[in-house]
Amino acid sequence: MKSPLKVHYFQHIAGEGFGSCLSYLKAGHAEITATEFFALPVEQPLELEALPEINDVDLLIIMGGTMSVNDEANFPWLKVEKRWIRRYLAQGKPAIGLCLGGQLIASALGAAVSRNRHQELGWTSVTKVGNVPEGTFELPEVFSVMQWHSETFELPKGAVHLAENSVCRNQMYQLGSNVLGFQFHPEMTPEVLQMFLENDEELAVFNGIYVQNEKELKQSPEHCFEQGNQLLNRAIDYVLAKTAC
Repeated sequence: MKSPLKVHYFQHIAGEGFGSCLSYLKAGHAEITATEFFALPVEQPLELEALPEINDVDLLIIMGGTMSVNDEANFPWLKVEKRWIRRYLAQGKPAIGLCLGGQLIASALGAAVSRNRHQELGWTSVTKVGNVPEGTFELPEVFSVMQWHSETFELPKGAVHLAENSVCRNQMYQLGSNVLGFQFHPEMTPEVLQMFLENDEELAVFNGIYVQNEKELKQSPEHCFEQGNQLLNRAIDYVLAKTAC
C-alpha cells in the first residue's frame, strides 16, 4: 500500500460512513477525505470543480445510499458525480463501488440500472461465477454477505461478471484491473447495521420473501460480518496492486 495513500470516498446518506475498511486503511496510514453529497445545500447547484482534483485521489470508494442512480431530478448532484466518476476512471485509477456505488459506476459508464425483480435485505449466500479470465479478482466459491437493495445494475461494457445468486444475477463485477463493483455491502459492521436499522422509513419500503426481519438482523452474530470485511480488504489491495498507485 502506497504511503501516504490518498483515499477519497463519496458518501450519499448521513450515517453510512466508511464501515469496516476505515480501520484497515488507517492501519496503513492512508489519508482519508470525503465528499458528503447529502450535506450539500439544495439551493446551490454542485459544480464539477467542487469535487476533488483527480490527481489528488489514489483510491476512490463509492458508498451506498437510499436513492436511485436514476433520480437526478430529486438529487441533481448525481449527474455531476457520474461525470466525475467517468473522468476519474478514464485515467485508469482504482475504484471500488459498494451497492449504490457499484450501480453509480455502471450508470456512469452507460449500463442500465433498474428495479430488481425481488428486493434483497439481510444475510444471503453469493456464488462465484465460473470460467472467469485468469488474473481476475479471486472469490470464494460461496460466501455470505449483507444485502440491502431494490435495484440492480447491468454490467458495464467490457466488465467481467464475478458473482451472482438466484435473487439478483449481477452481484459483483470487475472492469479492467482497477475497478470492482459490488451489489452487496461487504463493508457492513455491527455498528453500521444498527444505524441502518434505525432508519424506519427505509425499512418500511422493503418487503418480500428475500427480506430478513428486523429482529433477526439485530441478532446478527459478529462472525457474520467477517467474510465481507475480509473480502473488501482484499479488494482494496487488489485494485491498488494492479494500478500504478
